[in-house]
Amino acid sequence: MEDVLILAVESSCDETAAAVVKNGREVLSNVISSQIALHTLYGGVVPEIASRKHIEKINQVIEEALSQAGVRQGDITAIGVTYGPGLVGALLVGVAEAKAISFAAGIPLVGVHHIEGHICANYIENPDLEPPFLCLVVSGGHTHLVRVVDYGKYEILGRTRDDAAGEAFDKVARAIGLGYPGGPKIDKLAKEGNPEAIAFPRAKLVDAEYDFSFSGLKSAVLNYLNGCRMKGEPICEADVAASFQRAVTDVLVEHAVHGAKEFGMDKLAIAGGVASNSALRAAMAEACAKEGIRFYHPSPIFCTDNAAMIGVAAYYEYMAGTRSGLDLNAVPNLRLGER
Repeated sequence: MEDVLILAVESSCDETAAAVVKNGREVLSNVISSQIALHTLYGGVVPEIASRKHIEKINQVIEEALSQAGVRQGDITAIGVTYGPGLVGALLVGVAEAKAISFAAGIPLVGVHHIEGHICANYIENPDLEPPFLCLVVSGGHTHLVRVVDYGKYEILGRTRDDAAGEAFDKVARAIGLGYPGGPKIDKLAKEGNPEAIAFPRAKLVDAEYDFSFSGLKSAVLNYLNGCRMKGEPICEADVAASFQRAVTDVLVEHAVHGAKEFGMDKLAIAGGVASNSALRAAMAEACAKEGIRFYHPSPIFCTDNAAMIGVAAYYEYMAGTRSGLDLNAVPNLRLGER
């Protein structure tokens, strides 16, 4: 059987990325041009700036990905691209580029759902992982508990009602004075703190046991900080970070493990930017070991936004016969399972 080479493009937020993936599991190249330093000046991602930077970087990132993989454009079987969800201007840059290459090279175009990409990141380093399994997707914009029924087939068990976990990390980091991006900074500071120091709430939704809500927790942290400042009491930032992080990880782990047990799943994976959080990985590994569940997670480079994961997802969509037309458009609020 002839090798299937996917050229993948990802530009949903503030990373301009391209990759070449062979037969769905082997990453030949994975090039990421990050804009973190640029957006740090503003305390978060500025959509207009992100879009402009994508336009500047996308051609060279794709050329670099082809070069590192040792392939030419003519060797590529199909091109995969993130078309949602994400920032509409940022998505449009990647979609327009992929459509142009598809048309010029005469190769099929495959639109990929960003969250599907995150889930598929687990296939890269885990050759034994195959559906069905449960996956917890936690990132700056999304918190989903997903039942992976088969390649390309997903059932959402729960999603966030308000702030995503990563969004809560960023907001709390800003309130503590750590700056952007918040997730890695809280993770680092929390190692010096006591996670039992402050009793922050863990939200449970009676009408949907697998849904998440982090806005109450975020408000509780802000109220605690404001209360201390008004009373002139000292604030131990490390304890706040550790206690907040523990509250988030407790909820994430509890939901995921409960879901795996209820649906008879012996495999549980995590994905998304927050999946690189050391406390979450440790807590999930411990809980899974206790319950006899096999635990999977990507390396940190495949947790944050990257094109390799999009290439993996595009491969399985391509093999299933999915093809996108040149009328493919960016869909900023695309839901998992929609096309």
